[in-house]
Amino acid sequence: MNTQDVIDFFDRLAPTWDEGMIHDDKKISAILKNTGVREGVSVLDVACGTGVLIPDYFNAGSAHVTAIDISPEMIKTARPKFTDLLSSGRLELICGDVTEYCPDTRFDCILVYNAFPHFVDGDGLVAHLAGLLKPGGTLSIAHGMSRDAINAHHSGSAAKVSNGLMPAEDLAAIFRKYLDVTAVISNGDMYQMAGCKGS
Repeated sequence: MNTQDVIDFFDRLAPTWDEGMIHDDKKISAILKNTGVREGVSVLDVACGTGVLIPDYFNAGSAHVTAIDISPEMIKTARPKFTDLLSSGRLELICGDVTEYCPDTRFDCILVYNAFPHFVDGDGLVAHLAGLLKPGGTLSIAHGMSRDAINAHHSGSAAKVSNGLMPAEDLAAIFRKYLDVTAVISNGDMYQMAGCKGS
């Protein structure tokens, strides 16, 4: 798997991405709660795609959201959907590689939603994102499906751009190198790992 293949794959999907999106409010609510998304927080949405979760962050009371995706077409598709939030300064949309993203500020919450298998170096990603957290901040990697369902889904046309979703215990071991693990969920409905940065 290489980064350009990932960009090309998601660029092709961007125009119709929202049409196939399933939004389970109950799962999203649980994922955001485990990520610490609440009134007044700053959020980094990693691999934001067309901005599927952006309304949920603000509905939960987030003060500011920075959303980043490596696919130019995903960001291009997202931008017209959020003109008011963008003009207010409460939302920033960035096209770029999050592993090279080095902002001056740190975040209360970082969420990688439905995207972790598409990163070439999972351990390196967790290490980098942990460094972008404020003390006490939470990093979360989550999927709205089970590990088996994600891996089956990626076995088709996405096989070239997915490393597969590792067992939760393996991801927990990576998290423990950088964070205090606060949630481990791997069941028939969803998959989530969350960790808090010490103060």
